[in-house]
Amino acid sequence: MAGEWRRCTIGDLCDAGVAELQTGPFGSQLHAHDYVEHGVPVVPTEAIRDRQIDHRVLPKISPTKAEKLGRHQLKPGDILFARRGVQATGHIGCVREAEDGFLCGTGAIPLRIKERDGDISADFLSHVLANPASVEWFKFHSIGATMPNLNEGIIRSFPLAIPPLPEQRAIAHILGTLDDKIELNRRMSETLEAMARALFKSWFVDFDPVRAKAEGRDPGLPQPLAGLFPARLVDSDLGEIPEGWDIHPFADTVDITGGGTPKTSIAEYWNGDIPWFSVVDAPGHSDVWVIDTEKKITHEGVENSSTQVLPVGTTIISARGTVGRIALVGVAMAMNQSCYGLRGRVGGQGFFNYFATHQLVSILQQRAHGSVFDTITRDTLAGISVVVPPSDLIEVFDGRVCSTLERIRADLFESRTLGGLRDTLLPKLISGELRTEPSVIAMIERSSP
Repeated sequence: MAGEWRRCTIGDLCDAGVAELQTGPFGSQLHAHDYVEHGVPVVPTEAIRDRQIDHRVLPKISPTKAEKLGRHQLKPGDILFARRGVQATGHIGCVREAEDGFLCGTGAIPLRIKERDGDISADFLSHVLANPASVEWFKFHSIGATMPNLNEGIIRSFPLAIPPLPEQRAIAHILGTLDDKIELNRRMSETLEAMARALFKSWFVDFDPVRAKAEGRDPGLPQPLAGLFPARLVDSDLGEIPEGWDIHPFADTVDITGGGTPKTSIAEYWNGDIPWFSVVDAPGHSDVWVIDTEKKITHEGVENSSTQVLPVGTTIISARGTVGRIALVGVAMAMNQSCYGLRGRVGGQGFFNYFATHQLVSILQQRAHGSVFDTITRDTLAGISVVVPPSDLIEVFDGRVCSTLERIRADLFESRTLGGLRDTLLPKLISGELRTEPSVIAMIERSSP
């Protein structure tokens, strides 16, 4: 089936002048003191994964410094290899229009397809390199036991099977359509989460409706919602708070559940259908829900360990090692002993409790202690005082953000389904096992620039 495909290596493409590899700037060219608050973004290793470049973790340098490193400037179509680190090595990111002019970081190696009207599609090649089997190939061939590293020689030796250009474009279009929908869901979820967080901050941190009423302004809320907020701020140990609101230890506002680990030596406890959360499963900075985990346990594993199954809407917080990573439970799941499950005593959906916990993360991280690992204990949770609004206002908040948070959760499920479809199709398409229809190829060719 794939007889017309040609086999080569990335090195062959470079030798033919079709592609170019260039290691990022040396450490001696870019130092920590070069980074500034505003400037030209630099793409580090941790920003590279799943054909994406994570804009949330991009340091910046001054335009003057960027000009000196001009040979490392990125262009749309470039493919960035994460070249070092246990978790990152072998993953790739695609430079798009939004990253035009960014700089390659010291921990990356860019691959650039030079012949735009040649017979290699950078988009197709990026899907080949993002294939999990490809990532594992790079990890296996990386050098260094403690800190795995890639170099240009390893990347050059990567073997490729390349179909004719029209089929490359068709394959990239099919896979790219799925990726685009997943990315659209991610951006929408990020926006929706920011809206819910802004509402929480306005009502329960900045007390905007209370301040408006105290100053004789319209709080901008319909009645009777506006009536749930007092018209006066009063002094307290935590500063000014709305009149009539209480202050309690945080631990008194939640039911705290500990986790546990089934015996790893008993096979019957593992590979079940109950997700088992640990800190590696914590979502990214702007994500809310966790709906899947790296490991799963059986019902026997739950019954024969100290872990418990947490209901949807529980807030999980990591409490040992990497402390302060939080997530909302999106499907019933258990967790290990390095986490706590927090269930608010008011607010049936758990959303107020999630945002309230999120608000405390920096304080909890500062107060974590331990001789070997940073640790949050129940005493840590009890030692932090929080402002507690009336229960009916908490219920109203949960009700107002419910549809927003549930939409985020639904989009996560959809993206997981789409990702599963993409991961099934990808190896079959890029190997030639599954061929695109000639009519599809022709249609995409007609629409290509």
